[in-house]
Amino acid sequence: MKLYAIGDLHLQGGKDKPMDVFGLHWEDHPDRIRRAWEGVVESQDWVLLPGDISWAMRLEEMADDLAYLAALPGRKVLLRGNHDYWWQSLSKVRQALPEGVSALQNDYIPLTNNWAVCGTRGWELPNTSGTTAHDYKIYERELIRLRLSLDGAKRGGYRHLVAMLHFPPTDGQGTPSGFTTLLEEYGVEICVYGHLHGAAQQFALRGVHRGVHYHLVACDALRFTPLFLTTLD
Repeated sequence: MKLYAIGDLHLQGGKDKPMDVFGLHWEDHPDRIRRAWEGVVESQDWVLLPGDISWAMRLEEMADDLAYLAALPGRKVLLRGNHDYWWQSLSKVRQALPEGVSALQNDYIPLTNNWAVCGTRGWELPNTSGTTAHDYKIYERELIRLRLSLDGAKRGGYRHLVAMLHFPPTDGQGTPSGFTTLLEEYGVEICVYGHLHGAAQQFALRGVHRGVHYHLVACDALRFTPLFLTTLD
């Protein structure tokens, strides 16, 4: 059983919103993702999708995108991104999800008897240019949500923790933040995140920093292929 991740799918959500306006490499990207996904992911595997799943504005506009995800191999865990406006009521989202697709919010999801995935959306970091007092309130709220998620998994007895956020938990230099502090405090082994596109990806933190292995998994950073993270036991 393997664990993969790929984020920022930006599916159309019932809209005529082709992503190739952001570059020719985005042309027909849902089909590119599908082909690559089917080439690596098997039915027993898990795939983490840390946000910006779809451009849909309402849950009812998600039908085609959820069917697209359901048809792909593996079990999927979705996290809300800043563009996932369709994700309002968690209970309604979970009722709408097809078999094999789960939603992570303020809790954790067991992957095996030893592994669990935790996480929250995250937000702009306080040292980011242009952040406001309102941004800082959201940042603090997201820290509370991450702690709740991690604490739940620890109390559940899971020995190996994976965290996924939509926003980067730190800058390209690995400057400590409230997010990185929590990841280190709870012994998180792997952290995946997305949100960054284009030139911003060159500044993304990757690799092992203070015991946590960070991966940028926005789909265009992965050439639209799910990234293998680890084998689950």
